[in-house]
Formats: sequence, C-alpha cells, structure tokens
Amino acid sequence: MKALRVHELGDPEAVMQLEEVPIPEPSAGTVRIKVEAAALNFPDVLMCRGEYQVKAPTPFIPGAEVAGIIDAVGENVDGLDVGQPVLAIPATGGFTEYTIASAAGGVFAIPDSMPFRAAAALHVTYQTGHLALHRRAHLQAGETMLVHAGAGGVGSAAIQLGLAAGARVIATAGGAEKVDVCRQLGAEIAVDYREQDFVDVVKDVTGGRGADVIYDPVGGDLYDRPTKCVAFEGRNLIIGLTGGRFAEARTNHVLIKNYAVVGVHWGLYNVMNPQIVRDTHDELIRLYEAGKIDPLVSETIDLAAVPSALGRLGSRGTYGKIVCAL
Repeated sequence: MKALRVHELGDPEAVMQLEEVPIPEPSAGTVRIKVEAAALNFPDVLMCRGEYQVKAPTPFIPGAEVAGIIDAVGENVDGLDVGQPVLAIPATGGFTEYTIASAAGGVFAIPDSMPFRAAAALHVTYQTGHLALHRRAHLQAGETMLVHAGAGGVGSAAIQLGLAAGARVIATAGGAEKVDVCRQLGAEIAVDYREQDFVDVVKDVTGGRGADVIYDPVGGDLYDRPTKCVAFEGRNLIIGLTGGRFAEARTNHVLIKNYAVVGVHWGLYNVMNPQIVRDTHDELIRLYEAGKIDPLVSETIDLAAVPSALGRLGSRGTYGKIVCAL
C-alpha cells in the first residue's frame, strides 16, 4: 500500500516521504480500515517537527483522523463488521491506504448518507467544540460567544455548534477572505483583527456586557486581549496553543472580573471517560443529519499533496479543513 512516512523530524514538506509499505494485519481488538479520506490537522505538523506532546518513534505515518470502510476485523471485536462505513482515530497513522484502529475507543459508525470527506473532518474538531461548549462552558441559548480563528477547522466547527445551541456568535479572523468565511458560516458579526479591535466591537454589540463564552484555539498574545471583553460570569475556553506563546492567566483579573479560565483537553476524555466521547459522537451525528452542522472542507487533495498542504496549514495559509481523498 502507499503511505506517507516520516523518517526524521522536520517540516512536513521536507520529511514526509510517499512509500510502498506492507498492508497491516489487525490484531485482537482492532479493525483494519480501507481509508477513503483523511483530514489534515495542525498536530500533524507538530508531529512531523517533533514538537507534539506525544512523540512517535520514527518511522511513523502521521494523520489522526480518517473515514473509510472496515475491510478486516481482528479477534474479540463486537459490533463492527466488514463493509461498515466508519470514522476513526487510527493507531497506525491516517495518511495511508489502509490503517488499523482500536475497536473499543477509536472507531465510530457513520450513516451511509455522510460523505467520507465530511466524516474525516468531523471527529476531533466537533468533539472538542461540543464538549467545550456544553460540558465545560455550559453554553446557554441567547448567550454571546466570541470565537477566535473562526475560519479555521476548529473555529468553523465552534461557530456552527454555537449557532446550533442558540448562541449569538461573534468571530474573529485575519483577512477579508477569512472574515467572509465566518459570515458564510453564520456568524452574526465577523471582525478582521488586522483592521479592527474586536474588544471594542464586542463591547459595542453587547451593550458593554461582553462575551459570555470565549473560544480560544490560539492562545499566546490572543489570550490577553479578550479578557478585556469577557462578561460577568464569563467562561474563557482554552482550546489550543497555536499562537506560539504560553499565556499566563492573571489571577487578580480573573477574581476581580469574576470569570473562569477553563481548559479543554478533548484527548483526555478518551482515557478518563470514553463513554462521553461516544455519547458526543451520537449527538454530532444527530446534528449533522438535522442540518445543524456540516464540516467546512475547503480543499480535497491526493496523498502526494499532503506535505505541501500541511506546510500551508502550519503557516496559517488555509481555512476550514483540508481532506486527503484516497
């Protein structure tokens, strides 16, 4: 089979190699999936560079989200059958024609009506968003939500999930094209942070109250400024750290303004409470079938184009999700 492998660490364009490797065999408790689509994510860039919190031994195949068809089942697997369409968190990497996933925690059934590229783009970002907004922030209908990097994969999912929950959504993005993407996703107000101070915009449209929920997948310098427009009893959700600097929460400010700084580590739920992940998947499928959410896939590429696309993703030159179709 064809697979993109990393033999030494560095930028994706320099270290990912398209190779022929043996098709893996499923062991007990696992299934083999014929990959139809694999989504690109920022952690793939970090994995290639050796900067991700979990470091894979080389050589390895990057790619954390796939969708496809089960084509072989190992021993001691119940409820999953050959020919079944699924999305999965692969144990042996996603940028490949066949991959292995754990039946217990890494494979989720999808309806026949869901395209594979949408399924590949659904799991991580929408799981993160749903758990962040509903379990961690307890978002209520009518509340105001500020979403940073709203045109990205994480931010676009948050916009859709916020609207599905009945929230008022304000989004920020860099540049006119990405601002327009946020508006098309349904954000009531989209702010180009290069041209406007979103703090003033949030205060103005909320009558000085501020945002009840701040959805921050960037961190760094972008953590500090939104604390100027967080509402009384607001919740500042720390989703990611792509900004390149670890911000420091000023506890005196948290106390005086009476808001919460809330960490959201979706991957930890897979270890600590995997049933929540399964329940959330079921709810996301319900929302998809009801037309409330639909992953924004901006590009569909082939396997050979993945390294350069990851390079653009790492430099913030993309919007929505890029999906590799096999």
